[in-house]
This record gives sequence, C-alpha cells and structure tokens, in this order.
Amino acid sequence: MTETIAARTYRVVTYGCQMNVHDSERISGLLEDAGYVASSGDEADVVVFNTCAVRENADNRLYGNLGHLAPSKAARPGMQIAVGGCMAQKDRDVIVAKAPWVDVVFGTHNVGALPVLLERARVEQAAQVEILESLERFPSTLPSRRESPYAGWVAISVGCSNTCTFCIVPSLRGKQADRRPGDILAEVTQLVADGVQEVTLLGQNVNAYGLDIGDRDAFATLLRACGDVDGLRRVRFTSPHPKDFTDSVIDAMATTPNVMPSLHMPLQSGSDDVLRRMRRSYRSERYLGILDRVRQSMPHAAITTDIIVGFPGETEADFQATLDVVRQARYAAAFTFQYSIRPGTPAATMPDQVPQHVVQERYERLVDLVGEIALEENRALVGTEVEVMFADGEGRKDAATRRMSGRARDNRLVHVAVGDETPRPGDIALATITYAAPHHLVADGGFRSLERTRGGDAWQARQEEPARGVSLGMPVRRA
Repeated sequence: MTETIAARTYRVVTYGCQMNVHDSERISGLLEDAGYVASSGDEADVVVFNTCAVRENADNRLYGNLGHLAPSKAARPGMQIAVGGCMAQKDRDVIVAKAPWVDVVFGTHNVGALPVLLERARVEQAAQVEILESLERFPSTLPSRRESPYAGWVAISVGCSNTCTFCIVPSLRGKQADRRPGDILAEVTQLVADGVQEVTLLGQNVNAYGLDIGDRDAFATLLRACGDVDGLRRVRFTSPHPKDFTDSVIDAMATTPNVMPSLHMPLQSGSDDVLRRMRRSYRSERYLGILDRVRQSMPHAAITTDIIVGFPGETEADFQATLDVVRQARYAAAFTFQYSIRPGTPAATMPDQVPQHVVQERYERLVDLVGEIALEENRALVGTEVEVMFADGEGRKDAATRRMSGRARDNRLVHVAVGDETPRPGDIALATITYAAPHHLVADGGFRSLERTRGGDAWQARQEEPARGVSLGMPVRRA
C-alpha cells in the first residue's frame, strides 16, 4: 500500500505598504507553484514574514513575532521560518544573530529564490541568507496567488530614484526600474479575464513611470490604455509624487471613464522650509496648484494625502503652514504620521529633533482638523447616489440594521444596508447616502440596480477553495 505524504503548508504575514502586499501575493504564488498549500492557522510548516523598515517599531514587531514562534519551532523541527522584505534587505545577518531559529533571510530583489532557499536550508540544516543588491528580473514575471479575486495590484515600476531625507526605501529597493507597457497591459487583460474588475497601478513613485526613457507622458498614455481594456471597471494608482505630476495625467484621469476620481497626493509638509529639508522638490504653491487643476477637471474627485508631523527643525510656524495647506486642500482623508528617527536616513542625524511631547500635541491638532474637514466634505454627499463596489467582510452591524461595506468610485468607504438580497463582494449597486462620518458614509436606504458581476462570480468561486495563507501583520494604507 502506497503511503500518501501530506503537502507542506505555508502562511505569509505581511507588514507595511501595498507594494509589500503585492510582494506577498508573489510569495504565495511561488510557494503554491512549489507544491505548498495555504494555511491560515499557527500550525503552518512554513511561516514567511514579509517585513517593512519604514513603519515605526517595525523591528520590535518582527522580533516579537519571531520570539512567539520560537517554542513552536523547537517543538516541530520540520517547521521553517523565513524573513524577507525591506527589513531583511537592511538587517541581513542581524536577523539570524538575534533569532538563530530563522531558516531563511531573503531580500527585496530575490523573492523568486525563496522555494530554493527553503529546500537548501532543510537539506543543509543551516540558515540561508541571500540578499541581492539589484533586481535581476521584474517580480511580476513570478507566479501570484492574488489576495482578492475581483480587485488586483499591478506593479508598473519598482524602486525609487528620489532622495527624500526621511525615507530609506531607495536604499532597500534600489533605483526606479520601469516595466514595459505591453507587459503591464497583458497582466491587466489577464486579470480581467480571471474576474478582476478593479486594478491599482503600483509604484514607489508611480507617476514617474517613463522618465528613465525620457517620456514624461508615458504614465498618462498607460492610464488611457487601461481605458481600452474591455471589462475593466475601475483603475486607481498609488503613490504619485507632486514633482512628476503633469497636466497630461490630469487629462487622462478626467477623460478615461474607468479611471476613478480618486487621487492620493502626498504632501508630507505644508512648510516650504521643511519640504526643502525633506528634499521634496516642490513647494506648497505648486502642490496646491496641482489640486486646483485636478478639481477643475474633476470637481467631485476625492483627494487624500500623507503628512509627517515633527520633522527635524519643524517650528510652530512651519506646522501652521501645514495646517493652512490642509484647510485649502480640503482632503477627504489624510494618513498622518509622527516623525520618528529611521536609522540610515539623512534626517536621523539632523539637528533640532522635535521633542516628542511637541510632536504629539501638533499631531492631535492636525488629526482634529483633518477629521473636521473630512466630515464637512462627506456631509456634502448626503442625499446623493453613489456607485458602490461591495468588498470582503459582512460590514457593520447593529441591533436594527445589517450593513455591507464597499467603496464608491471615489474610493470613499460606504456602509450599505442590506436585506434579503445580499450582494457578494465584487458586485456593484447604486446607493443613496443617508449619513456621513469623517471616515465613512452610510446608505441606510439600501441599494438598487444590483449588478451580479464577474468579479462577484470570481469571489464566489474562491469560497470553494482552501483557506488562504496570507495574513496582514500591520494595517495597510489604502490610498
């Protein structure tokens, strides 16, 4: 009688940004291609940490989780632990020195080597540390296990050629390398054939796409080309940089029907002096000019941003300049961060580090202002009808109303009352807004014109598959 050998299981824990989430989809695809099976529990044979070196306390989170797994590893000698991503690229041998029970450390440029490194570690019974200094092939050539069956990330570039003094990403992911437009559109077309109806174009500096070949209009051309993909309902992109934002991109957004009226435009600071120290090559007047032109072309666009409070040398006058820009920009939402030292960045050694209690007080004032403006902007939508694409999860519940959550075309979060006819994630309907809060909208009158989409079909088919092996270890910014 032949003995059946159970397939090894895996779980991926992701920290950080959308690029890391997309990388984790590649990691999952590689492992499944190598015969591993996804597991959502703590008993996985292989646990992969895809790390971030940007978020505060990222190292503490990683080593805390590695310590939590140490007893499991000791009790199950066949278990393997791998660490990849930005922190692996930065710390290299430090990870194995601090957590000698780790089997594999791999960097941002050699994700594709993971299955081989795991097997080598198993055979040699020794930790494998392999960090490449540059990208050998674009990661989108690797197999993928997509987290969502109806919405997908598509990387159009990797790395970043900017030199912002607070950011360590360029040294960890390298200079920007663009992907060929034909390859991007081929991936988008295949995703749509698989049931995906919303695509987010990804890049560390997404609208700089094409600059390495001297084509400043390449990104606008790409947006327009996405408009020609039959069945693609929504297109977004993140994150752009103000210095590379052109009028041709604004025109492409306004005239391409499936490009969402949603723009995430990082500000970082409203003070020109702080922007200069950050090495951000724009000033507040240029930044606000971009937003004015966006709103002239798309009056109802929802604009979001990133802001850092307490950058070295920031004075009260500098902070007031940031508040002034926030008042003029009228953001739908803002991702606000308290500056903290990141070793290896120029800002880490700058003089005049702002005391923590001052940073905290300014941060609270900023959050209050952002929330006040966001609430005013959302209240203006009460009584209007929006198109909602429903998302995973059952949404908000209370004693009287069952709601399902989704995203409007401008990417605002909407909680919609549902009755006997429950939409599937990926389905689309129209709903009238009845209530507004700073961070979400509510449509308690229900929905109409429910469209049972191919994306919903893909979600339903996914429910028949085994449990997924990807989990999120930190909140992921959704631009």
